[in-house]
Amino acid sequence: MDSHEVMKEVLKRKSAKQIAAEMALSLSLIYKWAEPPVDDSGSGASSPLDRVGQLIRITGDARVAQWVCEQAGGFYIRNPQYLPPGQALIPSTNDIVQEFADMLATIATSSADNVITRDEAKKIRARWEELKSVTEGFVKAAESGNFGPPKEPDKK
Repeated sequence: MDSHEVMKEVLKRKSAKQIAAEMALSLSLIYKWAEPPVDDSGSGASSPLDRVGQLIRITGDARVAQWVCEQAGGFYIRNPQYLPPGQALIPSTNDIVQEFADMLATIATSSADNVITRDEAKKIRARWEELKSVTEGFVKAAESGNFGPPKEPDKK
């Protein structure tokens, strides 16, 4: 979805007038954010969404996306690596189980003394992010039909 399409949807739920007032911006600018960009023959203005996307592309730093996600009460997780069709189901399932076991081991080690330090919390977060990424890869592969029945060998 393009940024102007996102803004159109946002303006269906929140009034442009209220957004403009709370951001101390002109009402027309808010409406321009919901129009296609100028280079597509629209009259839209570069929106904050476009700027955030540009900042991420320029820096290559996912912490920008992470910060935006935190502002919305969530978290950022990078899309998994592409899994080619024909992946074996059992090894892919085992990967998820292993990641889950690794996360539980990290939690158990961190909580053994009844205290979790900042450093330990960071390690737990890293394991959790890895588990989510591996699981998302599995789900995407399943949705793409990568775990279909095995193909019959060619008979000659």
